[in-house]
Amino acid sequence: MNTGESAIALPTGRFEGREAFRQLVRDALACAARTGWRELVLSDADFADWPLGERVVIESLQQWSGAGRRMTLLAASFDAIVRLHPRFVQWRVQWDHLITARKCAGVNATDLPSVLWSERWVVQRLDPVRSNGVSGGEPARLVLQRELLDEWVLARSSPGFPASVLGL
Repeated sequence: MNTGESAIALPTGRFEGREAFRQLVRDALACAARTGWRELVLSDADFADWPLGERVVIESLQQWSGAGRRMTLLAASFDAIVRLHPRFVQWRVQWDHLITARKCAGVNATDLPSVLWSERWVVQRLDPVRSNGVSGGEPARLVLQRELLDEWVLARSSPGFPASVLGL
């Protein structure tokens, strides 16, 4: 794994607008696949604005998937993923053993961080309504975001978004 490549390939600084955010997510997942990031945390109120259902994103996730990889999904609701991103739902079923999905029921959705975090780089929407935020791979930014996400995952969430629903 070339750890320097991910820092060079992805931008640092402010971004503005939904398409800029969506492109950063696409680029981050492509970089994760290319350079072998071990862990991803995706957090958002509902992931409605994310490009998770796009063929190129699923191809990146498919290439990223493998032994030793982990993904955590954190949301207030997973309804939008099911409705808007069927390719992602199918990919999630196949790779369920790599994915932990956590739901933050009963919280104000605007309080939940909108972040794609990895051990190498992070993109954070500071204003999810306008899709404005920051990205970068600075160690302080990575640690701060991980601590914030861990607080949400450990203290404020419960299992959610099962890969399949079993019934009689």
